[in-house]
Amino acid sequence: MLLRLGALATLAFIYVPLVVIGLYAFNANVTQGWPIEDFSTRWWRVAYEDEAIRDAIVLSVVAALGATAIALVLGTLASLAVSRYEFFGRDTISFLVLLPIALPGIITGLSLQATFQNAGIAFGLLTIIVGHATFCIVVVYNNALARLRRVAGSFEEASADLGADSWQTFRHVTFPALRTPLLAGSLLAFALSFDEVVVTIFTSGAQQTLPIWIFANLSRPRELPIVNVVALVLILASTIPVYVAQRLSRDPTAAAAPAAAGAGAKQ
Repeated sequence: MLLRLGALATLAFIYVPLVVIGLYAFNANVTQGWPIEDFSTRWWRVAYEDEAIRDAIVLSVVAALGATAIALVLGTLASLAVSRYEFFGRDTISFLVLLPIALPGIITGLSLQATFQNAGIAFGLLTIIVGHATFCIVVVYNNALARLRRVAGSFEEASADLGADSWQTFRHVTFPALRTPLLAGSLLAFALSFDEVVVTIFTSGAQQTLPIWIFANLSRPRELPIVNVVALVLILASTIPVYVAQRLSRDPTAAAAPAAAGAGAKQ
């Protein structure tokens, strides 16, 4: 009973604020008061007709797709190098790949801003994608590396012994084992990029992704109901890829164990 109460308290601590935002998205009044006196969907129509919001959504999706594509390529290559080859500094490379996810976002954003300015690169979609890719690589790398460490390298050696070149071995042996973790890592990378605020502030210039649009309109009282609607949409949009990635990342053996135990108990 105590464990169940602890689990419920944890979920309440995490999700009650999100539920409040969801309720405020249907608040008929401009001001936010509690309890909500009247409910309405009129702010949803206003948000749908706002061209700035639509442009922000498109920019967020395009930036997330670009960052995910870069993370997918570089994260996979790094995981293959670290898991399949012995070389000096291998552990250091693994540490350096993981470091960006641990660094404060403001530090990453400042360093990227200075780099782009010194290189004469104009701020826009490209700089947003590069900035997001720096931390999206980590989730792809982690997922791929975890799977590669569970797949014996002898399969690839056997493929080479049978006359397959490196590309054929990757296409027919390595990649099939990586498909699920790479898909899960891509979904998580997309969700991370779609929600990113801090790094985007330093790399977007005049462009506004959806989280940046929310951040810019928080201080405008008359825009707050629309912000709540957009925030709820963002919550729902982020939940889908994270849920799918979690389902794909589940260990089939672990998932089957409770079912097997239940079947044994019935017998």
